[in-house]
Amino acid sequence: MDAFAMLQHALPKHGLSRALGALAASERPFIAQTFIRAFAKAYRIDLDEAERTAFADYRSFNDFFTRALRADARPLADDPDAIVCPADGTVSQSGTLVDGQLLQAKGQRYPLDRLLGRAAPRYAGGDFATIYLAPSNYHRVHLPVAGELRSTTALPGALFSVNARTEAHVRELFCRNERLVCEFETAEGGLLVVLVGALIVASIETVWEGPRSPYRERLDHAWSLTLPRGAEIGRFLLGSTVIVCTEPGRMRLDPGLTAGRVVRMGEAIGLARA
Repeated sequence: MDAFAMLQHALPKHGLSRALGALAASERPFIAQTFIRAFAKAYRIDLDEAERTAFADYRSFNDFFTRALRADARPLADDPDAIVCPADGTVSQSGTLVDGQLLQAKGQRYPLDRLLGRAAPRYAGGDFATIYLAPSNYHRVHLPVAGELRSTTALPGALFSVNARTEAHVRELFCRNERLVCEFETAEGGLLVVLVGALIVASIETVWEGPRSPYRERLDHAWSLTLPRGAEIGRFLLGSTVIVCTEPGRMRLDPGLTAGRVVRMGEAIGLARA
């Protein structure tokens, strides 16, 4: 096994993530500004697109990390039938579910049922896209298609890193990590948006009053919340992954959505059309 993956097996991942999370949440100016400025320098982050354009405007590292962008920074695709990208990031994998499985890395697949914590036959043969959010990315997650939130399932789990190196060496990685499964009903069928936690991610937050990570037990919740295309649905504290799955025959993701492609929230990644 890869040495980095072996190290992660040995690390107290939850303890490390929560300890650093406490520092990231601190509103003491010295701690907050030290973290913010060091991080911005390391990842070459500027605030040109942000609502608040000065580092001193942020109360904590978490406040800075989940910063909102200007209203015009991520325009939605002009085509009203376009499925829009839910987040800034890099496509890890995409394609069609084969035998109920998604591609994780070359030669590795994992079952959708395990990812969701339940059977989901309506998505068999549908499309999927996995988008990795690096630490330097904008970290809010948005709805790809207008729809009604019907259910969420919070699933406790590990906090492995979700970069390409770990994906290649930890089997069924996304089924093992903490995650929040969100299912929407749209005019063109079902849509899944799965937010996957990762090493050093202190929390997954949602815009609705849902469970806040870390999840200590499975939590299922029914909802009836209608949201427009592009609406914010949640955010990550530090880098992670979003997985989108569509119902077959109704919505189609762009076949050009290939591994390694850099994407931005709001751009077209498919069509929602019968």
